[in-house]
Amino acid sequence: MKTDIILSGVGGQGILSIAAVIGEAAVRDGLYMKQSEVHGMSQRGGDVQSHLRLADKPIASDLIPPGQADLIISLEPMEGLRYLPYLKKDGWLVTNIRPLINIPDYPDMEKIHAELEKLPHTVALDVETIAKETAGSPRTANIVMLGASTPFVGIEYDRIAAGIRSVFGRKGTEVVEMNLKALQAGYDAARDCRD
Repeated sequence: MKTDIILSGVGGQGILSIAAVIGEAAVRDGLYMKQSEVHGMSQRGGDVQSHLRLADKPIASDLIPPGQADLIISLEPMEGLRYLPYLKKDGWLVTNIRPLINIPDYPDMEKIHAELEKLPHTVALDVETIAKETAGSPRTANIVMLGASTPFVGIEYDRIAAGIRSVFGRKGTEVVEMNLKALQAGYDAARDCRD
């Protein structure tokens, strides 16, 4: 088993929380894991990305070479497109369709959507809307995205849910339950997209 994942987005969207939950699930599954993070101007709404490598054998490097990522999880559509050179030909892009416009010359959304539609393996969701409707909070959009990505991570859903309980447990039962609802909503929405 080997899964190479690039997580991308903008500072404050919860990319590193996704990485923490997947990492916790991987450890519980007895997998090896390496992670590399680039925060950039994350506190000012800049690019945030993380390389996350999971395997059942030791991993030599924490960086994913171009053309080798099995999965890109992106909370911002333009950021997802930015990392396409890392994606394998049969890899999946799971992305939010709602932009976080943080630069004055942000590309036209019709062009971004057209680029997304060209890709053979894409799940594109409005995770903020799903988070509000199912978990009651747009702050769980990152966990909706994690749920949508779970079929491609290579770790069972129950292990990811256990990772959420572990990572968010100190914040209380209400926060854990809200995030578990978000995880299930994302998982269900992705399944509907692929069917």
